[in-house]
Parts: sequence; structure tokens; C-alpha cells
Amino acid sequence: MELREIVPWGRSFEEYRRMFGLSGDALAGRLLGCGDGPASFNAEATARGHAVVSCDPIYGLAPEEIRRRVEGSFDEVLAQVRRSPEGFVWNYFRDPDALGQARLAAMNRFLADFAEGEGRYVAASLPRLPFGDAAFDLAVCSHLLFLYSDQLSLAFHLAAVEELLRVAGEVRIFPLVNLERRVSPHLEPLRRHLAEGGWTTEVRQVAYEFQRGGDTMLRIARNA
Repeated sequence: MELREIVPWGRSFEEYRRMFGLSGDALAGRLLGCGDGPASFNAEATARGHAVVSCDPIYGLAPEEIRRRVEGSFDEVLAQVRRSPEGFVWNYFRDPDALGQARLAAMNRFLADFAEGEGRYVAASLPRLPFGDAAFDLAVCSHLLFLYSDQLSLAFHLAAVEELLRVAGEVRIFPLVNLERRVSPHLEPLRRHLAEGGWTTEVRQVAYEFQRGGDTMLRIARNA
């Protein structure tokens, strides 16, 4: 895909569960979703009794402006998917129309919860977050780091991940491929940097693949 800027494109709780391998233990703690955008993850997780905070710069906008942002990029994103269907795995979504319906459903679930979720939706962006040290047990970052490797430099990735590790004891990032479905050139330099700082990194296969080849996440935790 060719995207000049980061687009708001929300995903569901079930997608997060699969992308990040979220088991009962991971969901039992304090969770941060970083760069969640118009995802329904927070709304659905909260309804299930989990403690989730989402942060994204888009949360500084009014609900109708968020809707306009999503709808403004919707047709172009789907058009690109339709032009290159072979670049995607059609098992979770049966076709581009089903993908579009799922994305709009996630946005609508998010918008219905957004006004009621005071304290759960924080307008903030990497690499600086307005949370205290170790405020969360787990931070997850979906379709931002690594995916936008052309737009976001290695220096940004290093600073962003260090900030996530400041606020959470464990970090998980998905996917590890860029928009061209190639493994991000930032992945290995980032892993080497973290190893020098005493962090353990693990590339783990997950039960979710939409971008072809994008079925792994990076798990980061402090060395025991």
C-alpha cells in the first residue's frame, strides 16, 4: 500500500486479542493501547471488565471530526486493497467489502463509547506520553510502529519504544512488516539497542494475518 500519512483505521477487540496473543493473564492487568485511533478495542474490553486506557492524538478532536477523518480515508484505503487483493490473506475477512464493514463497525462502536469514556481515551502521541512510570502492566501498539517505517525514522522508533517501556512493564507491537509487506528495516537495529539496555525481545507468531506475511509481533520485557 502507498499511504503518505498515518490513517485512522480502527480494529476490534477480537483482532487485538489475536494480534497480540492476549490471554487471560495479559488482560487481567492494566493495559495501554497506544495509537488505537477509532478502534473498538477499549469499548469492548471495558464491557468485558478489563482495565484499558487508549491514547492517540485523534482523541483531541470532536467525534464528528473523527468520523470525517475516517470516512475521508476509507475509500482510498479500500481501493488500494481491491487493486492488490493478492497482498492480503482472506480468511478473517472474506473480501474487501467485509473488511470495510468491519472497520466502520469498529469506528461506530468506538464513537458510541468515546463520549462516555472519560479517562479511558487520552489525546497523546509518541514519543512522549502523559503517564507515570510503570503506570501499566502491558502496552500494545497496533499498526503504527514498523508499519510506517518510511514515515517514522529509526530514531523515532527508538524513542517511542523507550517511552512505552517507561510506562509499561511489557510492550507488544504488531505487525513487524511495513506497508510494502516487508519486514521493517528498523526491527533488528531496535532489538540490538534494547538488548544493550537489558531488555529481552521476542518475535512471536500470532493467530492473525491480514497483510500477507504480517503474522508476527514483537514482545519486549525486562531481563529476569
